[in-house]
Amino acid sequence: MSLREYLSHKEYHCIKLKKIATNHFEIKAKINGKKGKFILDTGASNSCVGFDEIEKFNLNPKDSEHKAAGAGEGEIDTQIAKKNNLKIGGFKLKKVSLVLIDLSHINSALIKQKAKPINGIIGADILEKGKAVIDYDKKKLYLLNKNK
Repeated sequence: MSLREYLSHKEYHCIKLKKIATNHFEIKAKINGKKGKFILDTGASNSCVGFDEIEKFNLNPKDSEHKAAGAGEGEIDTQIAKKNNLKIGGFKLKKVSLVLIDLSHINSALIKQKAKPINGIIGADILEKGKAVIDYDKKKLYLLNKNK
């Protein structure tokens, strides 16, 4: 039995991953019914959306005292948007909190590497809620709705 067959039997949703020029996986998702492109980042503790995407995804940002830290130097100012709907393939979550950050430096780096800009990052918070399994060889992400 293949991994896909096994997880399908367990009612996981199979989502196709696309490897981009930077060797990251890109994933398509919907936030509040609006489509976007995201990097799948198992090392990001929280899922993030760029400040410039607030209107596109109908987000309701609130100030946050927390600072984000990434692989680069320094801390990044953030806001938070709570109570969002997220859909990745057949996987759905309600009342998702998203961290809003400036993604311009990430998108600049992607463009330099001949990759397209992203709207945000899907991080470990979503992966944990979906009991994620990643098949790197087949470029598939498996997520399980928590009511299953």
